[in-house]
Amino acid sequence: MRTLLLLSVVLATTGCSVSHLVNKEIKNSSVLSQQHTGLAVSRLGEQKELASYQGDKYFNPASNTKLFSFYAGLNALGDSIPGLQYLEWGELLIIRGTGDPSLLHPDLPHSRVYDFLKSRKEPIFYTPSHYDEKMYGPGWAWSDYNDYYQVERSPLPIYGNIARFSGGENGSLKVQPNFWRPFFKSDTTVTGIQRERFANVFHHSAWGVPSGLIQDVPVITSDSLTVRMLSDTLGKDIKLIHVPLSIELETVYSIPSDSLYYRMMQVSDNMLAEQLMLLYATQKGLPLNTQGAINHAVENYMGDLPDRPVWRDGSGLSRYNLFTPRTIVALLQKIHAKVPSERLYTLLPNGGQSGTLKSLFKDQKPFVFAKTGSLSNNYCLSGYLITRKGKTLVFSFMNNNYTESTASVRKEVERILTKIHDKY
Repeated sequence: MRTLLLLSVVLATTGCSVSHLVNKEIKNSSVLSQQHTGLAVSRLGEQKELASYQGDKYFNPASNTKLFSFYAGLNALGDSIPGLQYLEWGELLIIRGTGDPSLLHPDLPHSRVYDFLKSRKEPIFYTPSHYDEKMYGPGWAWSDYNDYYQVERSPLPIYGNIARFSGGENGSLKVQPNFWRPFFKSDTTVTGIQRERFANVFHHSAWGVPSGLIQDVPVITSDSLTVRMLSDTLGKDIKLIHVPLSIELETVYSIPSDSLYYRMMQVSDNMLAEQLMLLYATQKGLPLNTQGAINHAVENYMGDLPDRPVWRDGSGLSRYNLFTPRTIVALLQKIHAKVPSERLYTLLPNGGQSGTLKSLFKDQKPFVFAKTGSLSNNYCLSGYLITRKGKTLVFSFMNNNYTESTASVRKEVERILTKIHDKY
């Protein structure tokens, strides 16, 4: 009895201490003084908060949104990604996309969809009739059309929906896939690669590009472009047809699901997160529509979260997304309940070692396993923290509307979380 009482006192004291430290450090921080800050901390497996500083307030999460897409994926996908659906109709093969982004993606494993399509002898027809989505999400910036992180969504991406440019010797320029080479245009007014706003025409410097340049440029997707690129790659004629397929279809599986999750989390790949929500829609028998998939996921798997998410896209590019720190902590608890620590901590960036956390928390053995989230004037970090005494804490540290440099806010987040680690 005395032992239980002593343990209760220790746990209660620890909780109060974490709360005291959090409130003191945030309130006394000159870096965080003129911004909106929220931090929620709980023990792994427990709902009660150890600390909360504006944990019930809504913040823009940036790429912390990917945690919600990840959890949706965990509830829809098995070990492998459904890469293609098809119907054998007489002597024809009709195919449609599932949202799977892996076909000929330069940074993902080889997709079995390629082998399937290459081996088929009958005429192939592609239908996008179940796709019900715009190329961009709500609240995305139109001016970012040329930037690697804002790739268009589509039902059957090919080559990641990007053109990858690289600079060779003597200012030479290469592109992957080679399909895009006829669309180069020499230009004395640009550096790097600049795509035209409304056309897949890529301007490059007339004076050559730097050796070692690597630049991914999003392409303008369309159904006709999909069949052209498939035909070119496979060396066979693929035709476009608009036929709704309401009967049960066969499925070709492409790559391991963890291959998608890993890259999405480690480098915060927006395109993969967006396509993941379309994959969710496929698996739940819904039209390929992101908001429909989000609504389904919230109603069926996230109804017990403390505050209802304002969730508008898969990646976090949208400025309309709003989550509370305590809701993200609750989601992280649910994620951990589905994924064992060893696997989960491998998928997430590790402090000082991998992904977007490689340059933070470098002086100690990894103790933070978390997802970053960055937009201009916003920086968030949410995940798991193992203290010096071996306790596992779940946290969400959200920072919005700052005018300081992101580097200084990031360092302050690192400092406060390291204090929590060292003290408890």
